[in-house]
Amino acid sequence: MSAVKQQVAAISIVASASMAAIKFAVGIAIGSIALISEALHSSVDLIATVITWIVVRISDRPADAEHHYGHGKLESLSALGVIALLYILAGGIVVEAYGRLREGAAPPTLSALPFVVLVVDIAVNFWRARALHKTAMDTKSQALEADALHFASDVLGSFAVIAGLGLTALGYAWGDSGAAIAVAVLISILGLRLGKSTIETLLDRAPDGASEKAEAAIRGIPGVVDVERLRVRMVGARHFVDATVHVPRTYPIDRIDDIKRKAQDAVSEALHDADLTFTATPVAHSNESVRERIMVIARNSGLAIHHVTVHDLGEKLTVSIDLEVDGDMPLKDAHDIAHRLEASIREEFGADAEVDTHIEPLEPELPLGSDAAPGRVETVQRALSRFAAEGGAIHDVHNVRVRDTDAGEIVNFHCRAVPSMSVIDVHEKVDEIERALRHAFPSVKRVISHAEPAR
Repeated sequence: MSAVKQQVAAISIVASASMAAIKFAVGIAIGSIALISEALHSSVDLIATVITWIVVRISDRPADAEHHYGHGKLESLSALGVIALLYILAGGIVVEAYGRLREGAAPPTLSALPFVVLVVDIAVNFWRARALHKTAMDTKSQALEADALHFASDVLGSFAVIAGLGLTALGYAWGDSGAAIAVAVLISILGLRLGKSTIETLLDRAPDGASEKAEAAIRGIPGVVDVERLRVRMVGARHFVDATVHVPRTYPIDRIDDIKRKAQDAVSEALHDADLTFTATPVAHSNESVRERIMVIARNSGLAIHHVTVHDLGEKLTVSIDLEVDGDMPLKDAHDIAHRLEASIREEFGADAEVDTHIEPLEPELPLGSDAAPGRVETVQRALSRFAAEGGAIHDVHNVRVRDTDAGEIVNFHCRAVPSMSVIDVHEKVDEIERALRHAFPSVKRVISHAEPAR
C-alpha cells in the first residue's frame, strides 16, 4: 500500500512540473493574468506533490518507541501546510487581478495556443485527480486527498481561464482578470473544504459512522454483555479504537482473551484497518446463579472449593461448601480462612444466610511417575471388572492405566453404564468400585474413572 502511494505521488510530480512550465510560458507570452495565475496554482501543486511524496514515505513507518500511534498525523500537518500555500496564492492572484482591473491593463493577445494548452491540461489533471482520489480513498491518505483536490481545482480553474479568454475574445476586457479572480475563489473554497477535514482529524474527531460500526462489531461477539464506553480516532489511515466492555465475571481468563481476539478481528473487518484497545470489566450477569456467585467469591479470594450445595428456605439461604486448604496448615489458620469466606458469602447474600464449610486437605501436586508393568495393569483391570460385576450397574471396564509415583499408584479407567441411568446413580456405583479397589490395593493413592453410556 505504501509503494502504491509513493508511485502515484511520483507520477504527479512529473505531470505537475510539465504542465506548470507550459502554462506559465504561454501565459507570459500572451500576457494573460488568468493563465499565469493557473500556472502559479499548478506550481503550488508541484510543491504540494513533492511534499506529499516525502510525507507518504515517512507516514507509513510503523510505530516506534517515541511515536506509539505511528507517524500518520504527519499527513495531516502537511495538508495544512499546503492549504496555507493555496491561500497565499489565492490572495496574490486577487491583488494582481484587481490591480489590472483598476489600471485598465491591456487584454491578452489571443491565439489557438492557450486553448490547446488548457484542453491538454484539463485532460491530464482530470486523469491525475481521479487516480489520486481513488488511491487516497483506498489508503485513507489525507496527503493524497489534498493532492487530488489540487488537481480537481486545476481542472475547474482551466475551465475558468478558457471562459475568461473567451470573454476577452468577445470584447470584454475584464474577462481575463475576472477569470483569475474566479480561480482564486475556487482555490479558497477547495482549501476550506480540505482544511475542515484535516483539522477535524488533528482534533481527533471520530470519523462519521466509525463508532457505530465498531460498537456493533463488538456487541456481536458472544459473551459481550454491554459496551460501557467506546472512543475512535484516526491516525493516518488507521482507526484507533478504545473500548471498555462488560463481560460475565464467571468467565475464566482464557475465555475473556478469546473474546478480545474476536473483537479485534470483528472491528478490523468493520473498519478495514483498526487497532483495538479492549478493556474487559467483569460484571454480574442477569442470569447468574447463586452457585456461580459463590464460586466467584471463592475465586476472587484465591480459594479452591467444590461440592457447593445451596437450598432456598424462603426467608434465607443455606449453603454448604467443601473448602480445600494445605494439608499441613494448622487448624486455626484454616478456620480463619473458612470464616473469612463465610463472611464474604453473607455479605453477598445477607447476614442471615446460613453457611457451613467443610475443611479438607488440598490434593497435593503429585510427583512424576511411570507406567506400571503390564502384569500389574492386568491385575488391577481384573479387580475392577470383578467389582463392577458385583454391583451389576457398571460393566465393560476398559482403557485401564496404572502409574507408579512416590505418593502411590494412580489408576485411571473407563467403564460403561445404561444410558438412561441418572448421573447421581452412576456416580454412586462408580464410587463403590473405587472404594473397593483402594481397599483391596492399599498402594493405590487415587482412582479416576470415566463413565460412558453403553453402546
